[in-house]
Amino acid sequence: MKDTYRHKGLRKKLVAALRDRGIHDEAVLAAIGALPRHFFMDNAFVEWAYQDKAFPIGNEQTISQPFTVAFQTSLLEVQKGERILEIGTGSGYQTAILALLGAEVYTIERQESLYLGAKSRLESLGINRVHFFYGDGNLGLEQYAPFDKILVTAGAPNIPEALKKQLKIGGYLLIPTGSDVQQMIRLKRLSKSQYQTESFGDFRFVPLLEGLAPKN
Repeated sequence: MKDTYRHKGLRKKLVAALRDRGIHDEAVLAAIGALPRHFFMDNAFVEWAYQDKAFPIGNEQTISQPFTVAFQTSLLEVQKGERILEIGTGSGYQTAILALLGAEVYTIERQESLYLGAKSRLESLGINRVHFFYGDGNLGLEQYAPFDKILVTAGAPNIPEALKKQLKIGGYLLIPTGSDVQQMIRLKRLSKSQYQTESFGDFRFVPLLEGLAPKN
């Protein structure tokens, strides 16, 4: 698959549309402008890759719409060199955005085919500083904790205690919580036992499930 002048032009229009919708983090917009989203999508959807929409990626999962990716990433306030835990690798698109911002990313996926596909995709793109794990995201990665930031890319009924405990003091945990419609919650760890909660509106995500997915 190639990244043509047409694709680059469509990304430029997408970035302008995201800016019009209120995304003002220039580093995030630059990362979205640089990363070929069509590389992360099924061939059937490539023509629509730069629309601000979510699309299926198999296994009943989706690649999030660009606005959601930009919004979540902006709320994380990513700094170069930070260690970020991502729950739900999916296609690897959000993972790649975090890496392009200079983070060292630890990402977990419960669907083996998605885990293998994302790992191969980012390696082929030469995107480094990403550590891939096949496992249950609800458990996090205690052996690599604490993390500066934690990003959950699926809707959870509540915030997993394991993830709260793996967050550095002063760090952010960003997670959509709820059933049919989720509230975007940003949790800041203030001390060993205290957290501050902020809410940033309604979103719809695929559900955060426990355990490993059955293999096809």
